Parts: sequence; C-alpha cells; structure tokens
Amino acid sequence: MRHCSVQVRGLLTREELDRYNALIDVGHFLESQTRYDLVYTVQKEIDILILPAIERLKEKSRQRDRDTAAYLAQKAEASRDDRFDDEDEDDQ
Repeated sequence: MRHCSVQVRGLLTREELDRYNALIDVGHFLESQTRYDLVYTVQKEIDILILPAIERLKEKSRQRDRDTAAYLAQKAEASRDDRFDDEDEDDQ
C-alpha cells in the first residue's frame, strides 16, 4: 500500500481521514493474504479519496504565492514612496 504525504493527510477532513485509515488497514490485511488483485482496488479508492485534500494543498500553495506577490508589491511601493520623499527633502 502506498501512503499519501503527510501534507495531504494533514488536510483530510476527519471523515476522510477515518476512511483513509480504514482503507489502509484493509489494504495491509489483503497484502498479508497476498490478495494483490484486491489491494489494487483498495489503492484506487484511496487515490480517489485523497483528491480533494490534494486540491486543498494546491490552493494553499496558490494562496501563499498570491500573498507573497502582494507583500513584494507592497514593499516595492513603500520603497518607491521612500525614494520620492527623500528626493522632495533634497529639493528643499
């Protein structure tokens, strides 16, 4: 059985996490019984189950990128304002 990443697991809802853990347990049992034909099916269910959490992780990353861009724009604007203030003082 393949586990999903810790980041993805952290974004699963309680219900999704309970289902994920149950499916992992079933998959491990089936592996111990060498029922790899059924393990494949369980793994596919896990892959489908974690898709919403993967999307949440991607959105979190996109939001962080937007926040970084806004912060850098704000810093650039402040730097530009400081330069204009310095030039005005020099002119007087």
